[in-house]
Amino acid sequence: MNTLPIQSDEAATGTAPEGGGVVRVAVPVPLRRLFDYLPPESGSPPRPGTRVRVPFRGGERIGVVVAVEERSAVDPARLKRVAEVLDTDPLWPDPLFGLLRWAAGYYHHPEGEVFDAALPGALGRGGQPPEPPRLWTLTSEGREVEPASLGRAPRQRALLEALQDGPLSEAELRTIAPNLRGPLDRLAERGWIEARAGSRVAAPAVEPEPGPDLNPHQAAAVERITAAEGFDAFLLEGVTGSGKTEVYFHAIAPVLERGGQVLVLVPEIALTPQLLARFRRRLTPRLAVLHSGLAEGERLAGWEAARSGEAQVVIGTRSAVFTPLARPGLIILDEEHDPSFKQQEGFRYHGRDLALARGAREGVPVVLGTATPSLESLYNAERGRYRRLHLPERAGGADLPQVGLIDMRGVAEDGGLAPALLREVAATVERGEQALLFLNRRGFAPVLLCPGCGWTRECPHCDRPMTFHRGRRLLLCHLCGHHAPVPLQCPEAHCGNPDLQTVGQGVEQVEQALARHLPEARVVRVDRDTTQRKGSLEAKLDAIQSGQAQVIVGTQMVVKGHHFPGVTLVGVVAADGGLYSADFRARERLFQQVLQVAGRAGRAERPGRVWVQTHHPEHALFGPLRAHDYAAFAEMELAERRAALLPPFAPLALLRAEAGTAEAAQAFLEAARDLGREQAGPDGTRFLGPAPAPVERLEGRYRAQLLITAGDRKALHRALAPWAPALEGLRAGRDVRWSLDVDPADLF
Repeated sequence: MNTLPIQSDEAATGTAPEGGGVVRVAVPVPLRRLFDYLPPESGSPPRPGTRVRVPFRGGERIGVVVAVEERSAVDPARLKRVAEVLDTDPLWPDPLFGLLRWAAGYYHHPEGEVFDAALPGALGRGGQPPEPPRLWTLTSEGREVEPASLGRAPRQRALLEALQDGPLSEAELRTIAPNLRGPLDRLAERGWIEARAGSRVAAPAVEPEPGPDLNPHQAAAVERITAAEGFDAFLLEGVTGSGKTEVYFHAIAPVLERGGQVLVLVPEIALTPQLLARFRRRLTPRLAVLHSGLAEGERLAGWEAARSGEAQVVIGTRSAVFTPLARPGLIILDEEHDPSFKQQEGFRYHGRDLALARGAREGVPVVLGTATPSLESLYNAERGRYRRLHLPERAGGADLPQVGLIDMRGVAEDGGLAPALLREVAATVERGEQALLFLNRRGFAPVLLCPGCGWTRECPHCDRPMTFHRGRRLLLCHLCGHHAPVPLQCPEAHCGNPDLQTVGQGVEQVEQALARHLPEARVVRVDRDTTQRKGSLEAKLDAIQSGQAQVIVGTQMVVKGHHFPGVTLVGVVAADGGLYSADFRARERLFQQVLQVAGRAGRAERPGRVWVQTHHPEHALFGPLRAHDYAAFAEMELAERRAALLPPFAPLALLRAEAGTAEAAQAFLEAARDLGREQAGPDGTRFLGPAPAPVERLEGRYRAQLLITAGDRKALHRALAPWAPALEGLRAGRDVRWSLDVDPADLF
């Protein structure tokens, strides 16, 4: 198969085939180039944005047409012909099609795989969008007919009676008259009924509920958003419980009144049931839902309802950012700080950044809502790129919970729980209130810690905590590769404790400790392992909302927007994993998670309390945390990032590799580093490493990584543009799986 680079200047000066030009196709393969084909022998050439079936390496693939050119750099005699054109019209409007092409360039990812990620699975395999359901309805003549007059035709009579209450689909009518084809045809021949296209989304069945009155801060935010003409970016920052969702509703309503559509992005599938229920009560729009938990047919129907304009509001997780809308009017991204918006496999895009780029191309406002903005978003707001809207008060006037620290140095804990925290939980349960214990395990690499004095080892070159590798008995820096032996005892002169531990407790250990100390209490665990079965999360949330659960134990899933009015106590079991992590974003995530989980406490009339267990109560992070002062923390953290030339002050990219041996992964990254340094020259781009990944061996394969940083974003992309395609040809990469991650959400 002949190939062309994505940005080829040769196409304009090459050979022109006879009759119809050249079709340039993005094929979903891990190659950063387009493929040239001759158009079909009959019919017009396919349009950009349509799917085609093309011959590829002895088989056939479904690709997307990117352009139709007059010439090709390849001899036309060597070009193969498009086998089939699958679409008459483009699947994406021009602005969204352009966004997908831009995203492939920004993330330096194969263009065919980008289009494949943006398509529902059935369309990527060559299927067709579903036709709208056919609905049968009475004509004006049919409404004049008395069904009783059809006494000698009971099936026609039953169908006519059923349609008196409104249009019905054939599936609904089949429950009334199983063999309905003949009766339907006879009623249609008489002119009493007719078929018309129905909607793929259900119409609202109830009147919208009135919402609470907006406070002055909410009203001001709504006024700013609804006054926007064309694209504008708003950072809606409100303390937990401040009523951000009410602002969303009031911003959405005028868009729907104008006939526009709204795209609402949420970080987790777990958020969609609660959010859907609120939308249906308050706005009663035609809703389409898009997330990976749906059956393929449901996702495809929702996607087509959005594209056709039938759905007024589209609610979805990260990949819904690619969903075409007929009349885009507003984009909302809830919990914008959440790392779940970053795709971690395949096409590694960030949903927040693409939502903003999409809003700019489609000319619609974008609202980023959160109680704890990402430092990138705060930085952009400070520089005037986003308009900052602030909700400083809890809706209804509820007080923020008090935050206290439990010093874990020298404490005899059980399952990670200090006696003081266990007493607080027991007292809370006795009062008939609920307690929530939170473990922030996700995203934190294992760090060795002395429980007696709080010692941890930092890299002497990077001033970042070193990660403990149990299998190799090493402490390793994942930025520069520096390593050190594991000490036999705490090296602090005044300590010498031989019982060094890794930071972090498991959910099961906490659950078992609660069973020992509070055997009568009903404990509900909310994490990935216990919510995989369909309906299990909803059942657990119902148990919490109804008060049946007395103690909730969970990971980050419990901090994502859920309202638990009965919770008055929150315990953060192991905060130290975020204080001392090799990942430069770990402290930011810790602060965000603790503030978010603290927001679950004391929202009703009862005050809330938060206890944080730590071996480092003197750490600078805890001052602003106890004061709920996110701005003070952000100022402190941004100053450190600026000094270290870390995002948002300098861009990063991460090249990850995995292979059957550690040597193969390392050799590929060393070859990639040498090639990058040779290509980049003296422009300030640095290639750091390679170093083993924090979890070095996974499923029998060895993993390593190479960090790329530059003085500014343009310099980074200048270095990556020739480098990424060249990596495909490295001999050292033949037995290696590798991926390039631009703007990585973490360094793991």
